[in-house]
Amino acid sequence: MRALEQLEPKKVYYYFEEICNIPHGSGNLDGISCYLAKFAEDRGLFHIRDASNNVIIIKEASAGYESVEPVILQGHMDMVAVKKSDCDIDLEKDPLRIKAEGDFIFAEGTSLGGDDGIAVAYILAILDSEDIAHPRIEAVITTDEEIGMEGATAIDLSMLKAKRMLNIDSEEEGILLTSCAGGMRMDSYIPVTRETGCDGIFLKVSTGGLLGGHSGTEINKEHTNAIKLLGIALQQIHVKIPFRLVEISGGEKDNAIPREAVAVICLPEDEKEAFVSELDRIEKEEKNEKKSKEKNLFIKCEEVQISSALVFDGNSTDNILSFLVLLPNGVMAMSADIDGLVETSLNVGILKTGDSEVVASCAIRSAIESAKYKIGLQVDVLTKLFGGYSETHGEYPGWQFNPDSKLRADMVRIYKEMFGKEVKVEALHAGLECGIMISKIPGLDCVSFGPDIFDIHTTEERLSISSTSRMWEYLLEILRQK
Repeated sequence: MRALEQLEPKKVYYYFEEICNIPHGSGNLDGISCYLAKFAEDRGLFHIRDASNNVIIIKEASAGYESVEPVILQGHMDMVAVKKSDCDIDLEKDPLRIKAEGDFIFAEGTSLGGDDGIAVAYILAILDSEDIAHPRIEAVITTDEEIGMEGATAIDLSMLKAKRMLNIDSEEEGILLTSCAGGMRMDSYIPVTRETGCDGIFLKVSTGGLLGGHSGTEINKEHTNAIKLLGIALQQIHVKIPFRLVEISGGEKDNAIPREAVAVICLPEDEKEAFVSELDRIEKEEKNEKKSKEKNLFIKCEEVQISSALVFDGNSTDNILSFLVLLPNGVMAMSADIDGLVETSLNVGILKTGDSEVVASCAIRSAIESAKYKIGLQVDVLTKLFGGYSETHGEYPGWQFNPDSKLRADMVRIYKEMFGKEVKVEALHAGLECGIMISKIPGLDCVSFGPDIFDIHTTEERLSISSTSRMWEYLLEILRQK
């Protein structure tokens, strides 16, 4: 029996489970893209699969809807694929182990990919139906949204006819999103010099137990960044006790707030007791500072055996720790126009150690283009001060609010008629593909919505079953309108 077989609407959950059975983390999308193309081919639907693995599928209007304005249904096929440290799933090859309990669907040991698998499931269920009333459907399913909206940037939409678009990439029922921040990715490369030998012992220092979360929707919650926590803790000890870095890493995705980070250090054996004492003191301080936000925070160390290692020299150790202390992170500015909206932010999402450099990968977001570039400039100058260089990629534009949106007005009215209450109309600090789509289809009228998904981009991600069903009915009613 399939894990979601008993849930309604059956086709939605059938296709969601199909998607979960195909590895589809960002950058690993050949399988899911092929599946979507074959889906269209098997049903005789016009489709295009481009060089970036984007898939466009066209379904003509149902009877009686031939003269109704066509609509784009849009979502992305990639997920933020992360797993717990003790999980044995290979996210590049294995299906997710999904379960349904109570009102939630989740995946054991990994993220679920409800962002944005539920959009693709909705779209496939509509395309596969013979009894849903709808205008011409132009389904646009993009790739690598989670690592910079690369599929949306590359896609050719010139064959589409629609001037309105439903982006199904929101994670909170009862909210219509009508504008969002722009963003870019930035990688800082800090050179390191290694030398042979370590006259002492090796310790593995770890930070973890943190909430993590989406660097766009949850950056305002001030969840602790494991990479920053580790760098600051080590620097505090380093000014008192000499040690050398061997390696330092943390995080999995630049747009997810990292929950864990780890460093291996080499220090004189007679300094171990003092080091552990200082680390315990810092852990107590951090727990006290963050007791209302991070109840499971830990900073710990253990001795490890390494037969031989090239350690960072003294200058490289100084540089890396100082860089991590000074590297900006979190909310940079709040909006002066919309109460409670983050305007500009930076998330230090990934840290990796190579043979001759340490690489920090950041996600920068802002509702103001000039502010986005100024934060990038700040990171670039800081990187150069430590002898490194930076590279930007995955840049995407913001989505400006349209005061004359007919689609938004219709969706507000339909929501009130269906659910008896007002829907909220909001802006989002996280990035959506709408801005890119509008740049390709001038005059495109967009609204983003979706069911409740909690703790996206983490191993605690949960999709609400009841909300998924309600938003399915909402979507169908929007399509039924003439």
